Amino acid sequence: MNGGYSDSELETMLVDPETELSERKESLLGNAATRVRQAICAFANDLPDYRRPGVVFVGVEDGGAPIGIDVSDKLQLQLADMKTDGRIVPPPTLSVQKRRLFGADVAVVVVQPSDSPPVRCDGGIWIRIGSRRGMATAQDERILNEKRRSLDQHFDARAIPGARIQDLDLRLFEQEYLRAAFDARVLETNDRAVLERLAATKMIVSVDDPRPTVTGILTLGSQPQDFLPGAYVQFLRLDSRELTDSVIDEAQFLGPIAQIIRELDDKLRSHNRSHVKIGSTTSERRTDTYPMVALQQLTRNAIMHRTYESTNAPVRVYWYKDRIEIASPGGAYGLVTAASFGTPGVTDYRNPNLADAMRVQGFVQRFGFGILEAQRAIREMGQPEPDFQVEANWINCVVWR
Repeated sequence: MNGGYSDSELETMLVDPETELSERKESLLGNAATRVRQAICAFANDLPDYRRPGVVFVGVEDGGAPIGIDVSDKLQLQLADMKTDGRIVPPPTLSVQKRRLFGADVAVVVVQPSDSPPVRCDGGIWIRIGSRRGMATAQDERILNEKRRSLDQHFDARAIPGARIQDLDLRLFEQEYLRAAFDARVLETNDRAVLERLAATKMIVSVDDPRPTVTGILTLGSQPQDFLPGAYVQFLRLDSRELTDSVIDEAQFLGPIAQIIRELDDKLRSHNRSHVKIGSTTSERRTDTYPMVALQQLTRNAIMHRTYESTNAPVRVYWYKDRIEIASPGGAYGLVTAASFGTPGVTDYRNPNLADAMRVQGFVQRFGFGILEAQRAIREMGQPEPDFQVEANWINCVVWR
């Protein structure tokens, strides 16, 4: 067996015109890449509840015969990037393989059923309807939401005891969040009630159980800290290299995630004063003390991946004279270990639904690239590489001046 299916099983799927677990494409040219993403989304949703991986074949005719394409590293990377480019959310679990079928090379994308449906692609919820794919109806979405209730064990999808629908800012949801989450054409033809929309975006448990989830309170909550006391960021600016010395500035950033991030960005910019360098000409060149993009990526990464369960500790951003330390409650998670932390391609999500919400709000462009982007920006500025200390229950990042 390889990736869940043997070569003989894959060959059977290739030639079976009735299979609901496979889709065939000759290449990624034209709109084929978009259709592959839609197929990945549909297999991840697994509406028929097969509980088996779906397969997208690239390099075969509609009838299933391989056409003998070059399954290059570039092609495999294009397919693998569909997991993390932010167009399919939450990020699906998939593998990309080069397989030899019927004597020819074929690119094979194996997609695991999601434990957090509904999964969306470009703002649409795609499902399998027999041997083809299509957009989910309101009843389909209801079924997918019920599946999530039984499957999803992530803390960020659980209901918050004592929280009510009145604790969510529905104006923010309708006027801002939905417009960012879904394609305008989808919204124009969408006749869903507000509870159905809240359930589809995982802000409440379901239409029948309209209790706000952890993601709902963090994203839309009027006062999230009433329910999750540690869901804030603590900022300190010190005029020294030690925590025990004098404090220049301090702040606590409260409210929903978007408000916290924007206010934290403003605070970081205010302290990240530019140095003016005057060269031999009359022009000036301004250089920040730290690359702002790196500070944004690292702080947002800390907010996204921290644990919100069984702790009242905030994310801490301490700005010393010679460094900035960013501490996040919760250690490495899932596939990520202390040894593999920050390694390209090694990612996992403690809070996949919150990650989706942060992407919708524009705070995440690509999944799994935040630390890499921060390291690149720091390297280009000529500063030392950041240091990461990964413990069982917290992660500390040091960015050197």
